[in-house]
Amino acid sequence: MITRQLRKIIKQRSTTSRTLHSSKDVHQLFDESPYSKPASICPVNHSLPSLLHVDLPFNAFSKLKGLLKLGNFKAIDEVTVALALKDSCGNSKQGTQVHKYAITSGLTSFITVPNSLMNMYSKSGQFDKALCIFEGLNDPDIVSWNTLLSGFQKSDEALNFVLRMNLNGVVFDAVTCTTALSFCFDLEGFLLGLQLHTLVMKSGLDCEAFVGNALITMYSRSKRLDEARRVFDEMPTRDLVSWNSMLSGYSQESSFGIEAISSFIEMVRQGMKLDNVSFTGAVSACGHQRNLEVGRQIHGLCIKRGYGTHVSVCNILMSMYAKCEVVEDATLVFERMNERNVISWTTMISIDEEDAVRLFNEMRLDCVYPNDVTFVGLIHAITARGLVEEGQTVHACCVKGNFLSESNVCNSLITMYAKFMLVQDSIKVFEELECREIVSWNALISCYAKNGMWVEAVRTFLSAVTECKPNQYTFGSALNAIGSGEDISLKHGQRCHSHLIKVGFTTDPIVSNALLDMYAKRGSISESEKVFSETPQKSQFAWTSIISAHARHGDYDSVMTSFKEMEKEKVKPDSITFLSVLTACGRNGMVDMGRKLFDSMLAEYQIEASSEHYSCMVDMLGRAGRLKEAEKLMGRSPGGPGLSMLQSLLGACTIHGNVEMGERVADALMEMEPNESGPYVLMSNLYAEKGNWEKVAKLRKRMRERGVRKEVGFSWVDVGDSNSSLSLHGFSSGDKSHPQSEEICKMAECLGLEMKLLREKDRRKDMEITV
Repeated sequence: MITRQLRKIIKQRSTTSRTLHSSKDVHQLFDESPYSKPASICPVNHSLPSLLHVDLPFNAFSKLKGLLKLGNFKAIDEVTVALALKDSCGNSKQGTQVHKYAITSGLTSFITVPNSLMNMYSKSGQFDKALCIFEGLNDPDIVSWNTLLSGFQKSDEALNFVLRMNLNGVVFDAVTCTTALSFCFDLEGFLLGLQLHTLVMKSGLDCEAFVGNALITMYSRSKRLDEARRVFDEMPTRDLVSWNSMLSGYSQESSFGIEAISSFIEMVRQGMKLDNVSFTGAVSACGHQRNLEVGRQIHGLCIKRGYGTHVSVCNILMSMYAKCEVVEDATLVFERMNERNVISWTTMISIDEEDAVRLFNEMRLDCVYPNDVTFVGLIHAITARGLVEEGQTVHACCVKGNFLSESNVCNSLITMYAKFMLVQDSIKVFEELECREIVSWNALISCYAKNGMWVEAVRTFLSAVTECKPNQYTFGSALNAIGSGEDISLKHGQRCHSHLIKVGFTTDPIVSNALLDMYAKRGSISESEKVFSETPQKSQFAWTSIISAHARHGDYDSVMTSFKEMEKEKVKPDSITFLSVLTACGRNGMVDMGRKLFDSMLAEYQIEASSEHYSCMVDMLGRAGRLKEAEKLMGRSPGGPGLSMLQSLLGACTIHGNVEMGERVADALMEMEPNESGPYVLMSNLYAEKGNWEKVAKLRKRMRERGVRKEVGFSWVDVGDSNSSLSLHGFSSGDKSHPQSEEICKMAECLGLEMKLLREKDRRKDMEITV
């Protein structure tokens, strides 16, 4: 913009500079020119415009300063000042000195000077001063408007300024359209971008390659790659930037990886002079596609074309190899780099979790200052490895480097301390946050949930929705807490569901799965089925949740129906799905079907049976009275008989009166958990049923000697005061603490009778199966 105006002035003044063919000639002429020559023909003024795009071994500001020292004021005109201001971009102190001289000399009356001042202040981070200069102009030209427009940092302010230009009758040129298009990346901006595209077409500016490039970038940012491609195809001339813009647009969208690679291949075929932007776009696409073969071929071409050690290319190569799970190659690229920037180190730290701490220390020794993304990657690596002390040290580094003002770093620290079960440290980090975004609230909710603090998780959720706009992860974490917290009223889950409907999150897969799981865990099977039927895309998690819900209710038929429908929809079941199906088989005495499904896990679905699956099978066989078979299967379990298996088998021995096996299993449990009362109680009941009161007395004496106490039964009840409290009321036998304790006791007695009847019914059913 400034360049164009300066060139116009020089063309009007003289043609003497046409004889200058090289920057060397310009520099020589500049040094040899006598300062006594009039400003209108002084070679210094004719040479300066050529410096706008050519890096020369002299400083325009220094030359201006030299002229002032010599008192040769006639040799200084508006072009001299404009070029000195251009040389001062990024140095506001130097630029301010030129500004003062321009005011005292009266050169600010030439439009070139205020335009150059606006450019200098914008690029020096003092846009307010640039705006002040613009507002003081009586008759700004198109360069003035364009210069100020290019200085805006926020898109909404820039787009408002574009509208102001239009209202003032400013005729947009190619630079105006190109600059304005660079701000059109959100919904509002995209609509303006469409209007600008229409203006470009009407005014014939689409013949300019750089305007077409700006349109391609605008459409790519708005994820309208088909429109971007149409602009690209209709361009009369395409330069390298055009190809790179299209390639970058494709590479930023993982679903267009093939198109990106195809564009790159076409560039090679057409003999384009590829640069680092070309290679980074192509390599990035290979990473998205996990296409290691093509990625390696492009890597070879990078080396051949001289970009094998280019920093930005190497950074994206490391990322590509990491995505393709070839960490060794990523490390090799890193080690061969001649120069490494903060992105290089950060990428390597994120890739190599095992050596993340060492790499971070080497990075500091290499005098590369970490950024917030570096610390996020480092904290993630430390969290994954469970390095508590190192985590606390990194936290101290964040404090020292003033990185706690970065929300992503604080969120990572909250998650790290949650994993280390240091909840108070997570809370402290959260409370010290200056600006709490929804991601921070989500991190704290997850912290409580991961540590079993369900009530605190829900309370935090209720606080979060009053301060921030919740997202799908907020609701997902809250619903998980409500589903897992047995002492939290279901009413809070229903209220959360109502809130979801209001904000329109019910179709989100994360939320719908969490909602389904919450109702399933809390025993509301009808609501679970309703949510499942309304879920548009039924994932593996959704199918497993509804199967688990039916399994908890002992509805074998619904479990098997859902399982068959899941297979019909070609959704592959996982280990948790099988666990639910096996549970349903066990509770309904379908031993043969359960055994068949257990055997099919590895044979048909390539799923290794875990200790949980073996526990389920032991419980199933034990309920059916096939105790020897259950004991034999337990011996095949990976890692040997576990606590859950032994407890299930002991329960089965109690039901079926097998004292000999019961004693073996009970001894194993007592050795495994000496202070647990369960084995003692079950064996005591078994001895009592067999009339062996002597052994009952010995067992009770043994409990007293070991200090083992029977745990008091504990229950929860929703007494209808959930508005004032999240938790249900917890009570035990003889508890009179609640004002409605009599009603609670009567309800508990009724439930106890119903449970006793159901237990007797199950006992008879188990005996029938045994017979």
